[in-house]
Amino acid sequence: MKKFAMAAVGGTLAGIVATTYVAGPLLAQEGVREANVYEQLDLFGDIFERIRAQYVEEVDEKELIEAAISGMLASLDPHSSYLSPDDAASMRVQTRGEFGGLGIEVTQEEGFVKVVSPIDGTPADEAGMEAGDFITHVDGESVLGLSLDDAVELMRGPVGSEIVITVVREGEAEPFDVSIIRDTIKLTAVRARTEGDTVVMRITTFNDQTTPNLEENLKKQIEEAGGIDNVNGIVLDLRNNPGGLLTQAIKVADSFLESGEIVSTRGRDPEDGERFNATPGDLAEGKPIVVLINGGSASASEIVAGALQDHRRAIVVGTKSFGKGSVQTVMPLKGEGAMRLTTARYYTPSGRSIQALGVSPDIVVAQPRRTAAAEEDNDSSTRRSRSEADLRGSLNNDSLSEDEIRQIEEEREKAEKAAELREQDYQLAYAIDILKGMVALGPK
Repeated sequence: MKKFAMAAVGGTLAGIVATTYVAGPLLAQEGVREANVYEQLDLFGDIFERIRAQYVEEVDEKELIEAAISGMLASLDPHSSYLSPDDAASMRVQTRGEFGGLGIEVTQEEGFVKVVSPIDGTPADEAGMEAGDFITHVDGESVLGLSLDDAVELMRGPVGSEIVITVVREGEAEPFDVSIIRDTIKLTAVRARTEGDTVVMRITTFNDQTTPNLEENLKKQIEEAGGIDNVNGIVLDLRNNPGGLLTQAIKVADSFLESGEIVSTRGRDPEDGERFNATPGDLAEGKPIVVLINGGSASASEIVAGALQDHRRAIVVGTKSFGKGSVQTVMPLKGEGAMRLTTARYYTPSGRSIQALGVSPDIVVAQPRRTAAAEEDNDSSTRRSRSEADLRGSLNNDSLSEDEIRQIEEEREKAEKAAELREQDYQLAYAIDILKGMVALGPK
């Protein structure tokens, strides 16, 4: 017992000695580091004063300081930025679901502006902009070398005015121009429809309207189908959804999960990490779910897809998502401006970060590009072929009742509609086919 006590005391003393020995150099290093920081700040002040006094033209000190702040934040990552008072006010409006612009979510890559995704029903979407497009010029002016904020500023303008964007697209030999008329962007967060026995929920963004829209639209579709028993499953279409509010992504995932972790965030300080868990209640009442994603699915979309995938609550179909796995915190600043700062990474329930990697679909299904030749072939193949029933004087089928014949015709009509959908939207048709197969092989 005495030996143990002595050993413990010895260990404590050794710890004190070691701490005393190491602390000196550490404190010295910290002092040198702080001195270097203050030297750099002095350098900044010196440069600022020289520009203000000696630049060839008179400068606006406020604009000069804002430019320095913007450059500092932009040097961190593509998503950290300074928001002027006007930009901060515009961002608050966007989260409410209505704003003026083109209707594209953009980021920066290799000096150019890259389209994360066009937003459904907006001028950019109707003009044919696609996820992955690179914008090289705006009205003939190069965006190379501009900050993302400056490039976005070039694209802003009065509602109703025209803008010409030069685009480089994979698979196209030459850059080409796209003309877009600016408009007020009114975001419909969720649109719903029923295809056959499947409810399709198209989520275009994650703003304040998303969860209420989701609940309202799903309830309406189920009621119109005559109850949940008449629904074979749900497709959550998150393609070209650039993300939005983290809180809304958590609520959407929670809508289909009974329990378990949805997402966790981890910052530089381990104590700042958070975990968000599901609460009881499943809007789909256990019906199978397919989640559709593509390269334009980012951020909040990836949180939802990753959570439902990890919990095996949904089959994820499509192509690899964008891979934005970081969390930005908007911090108000003096003068009504704000700072958007990357403060954490988020992780799916299994502990995987999707930063720069994206969510990988369980089933990879690419959307075929439509060409004029393919459309011509499609038109010829969909022409109704003649059958025995079309021949004059053909015999009737005497083995089936009128009700049975009517049922066969209805099922054939559904199959033909499914074939038409496959030509219009191959990925969605594939998702619906998966649900049909699950129902067909499931318990009777």
